[in-house]
Amino acid sequence: MSLFTIPETLPFSVAFALIVGIALIEGVGILAAMSPSHLIDNLLPDVHGDSGLDRMLGWLHLGRVPSLVLLILFLAGYALFGFGLQMVAHGLIGHYLPAWLAGLLAVPSGLATVRGLGALVAHIIPQDETSIVSERSLLGRSGVVSAGAARRGLAAQARVRDAHGRTHYLMVEPDIDCDIFEEGAQILVVRKIGAIYRCIANPHPSLL
Repeated sequence: MSLFTIPETLPFSVAFALIVGIALIEGVGILAAMSPSHLIDNLLPDVHGDSGLDRMLGWLHLGRVPSLVLLILFLAGYALFGFGLQMVAHGLIGHYLPAWLAGLLAVPSGLATVRGLGALVAHIIPQDETSIVSERSLLGRSGVVSAGAARRGLAAQARVRDAHGRTHYLMVEPDIDCDIFEEGAQILVVRKIGAIYRCIANPHPSLL
């Protein structure tokens, strides 16, 4: 029986399957101009405080690196260490560790991968595309629809600059039912409902 199909490596096989599934979902989302990673990032809290949770999330680079990228890094480190651990255990003691024990032992490796490779990814990603700002600070900001066509019930991706000149990519819908904003349309963000920002046509395009 293959190492990848035995019950003792089930947690790591599932982790690998999740990586493939996330990649497929993200690819389909990008084609539909509705990136799941952007939607998830908009739902997550800003990391800017000094609480224990904020420090932990900051240690894992949440806010500096897209959440799905961090999840993939964790799953990759978790799965690779887990498979390696079971191979070593089988070679040393002649049998595999129980799946639950190997799964627990692999968690620190997944977190270490997020910490180490997440820092590298954070340096690669341009800092003007981060999303470490308050949601309210983007209201009233002008932008451009950058992917897809925004209509009520079907969001499109828009590029918006905050007060510091940093670029953010938001999922937007028209605030007025009959409006449709094609790619390249200049918009003004007016409010946020759930993970979606509502916008109107920019009445002063020169502000962009």
